[in-house]
Amino acid sequence: MTRGAAAAAGVAASAGIAGLAYYLTVTGRVTLDTGWGRRVRPLGPFTIEVAAPPPVVFDVIAAPYLGRTPRAMAGKLRVVERRGDMVLAEHYTRVHGGRLTAATLETVTFDRPHRIGLRLVRGPVPHVAEEFRLTGQGAATIIEYTGELGTDFGTAGQWWATRVAAAWEAAVATPSTASRPKPNGARAPAVSNATTTPARAQPRR
Repeated sequence: MTRGAAAAAGVAASAGIAGLAYYLTVTGRVTLDTGWGRRVRPLGPFTIEVAAPPPVVFDVIAAPYLGRTPRAMAGKLRVVERRGDMVLAEHYTRVHGGRLTAATLETVTFDRPHRIGLRLVRGPVPHVAEEFRLTGQGAATIIEYTGELGTDFGTAGQWWATRVAAAWEAAVATPSTASRPKPNGARAPAVSNATTTPARAQPRR
């Protein structure tokens, strides 16, 4: 093999390894959690207004987790284990134009009717913790979203965190009629339009 051919083969191998690493990370099959160069950035805060009282909104969000998961959500949500008011759940979403299926594994805790917490177990980044607080305002509910997202490897991880966080927040703020998976495999609790009107996100920066 000539020197040029060897160099080309090396480049191709490096590209292949990088592509595989990207695929495994985005789809949630591998989580790089070394703790080295860990940087944490906030998610939110912003609010979502829903035209229903807190107990109704809470029950709609919690139903697919604490009760029977609807068949229509089978391709987006799988409850792995239930223990009282906490579940371990996998969430799925199609990414990259539907070419890949991204997945996250998260614990979801329910404190009726005012709080829902999510903590990432496996996904595209090593650390995510999120909280949804429900507060009544007249006949409506204000859902306040806050959280944090952490990545390793210093500046390189920070670049990846910026991409993931933007998609994470956009998915939380976008109304949906079903389980609302976020790009890169993350998700937010779902609020069904069959029970509530579309949510209106109000960023608070």
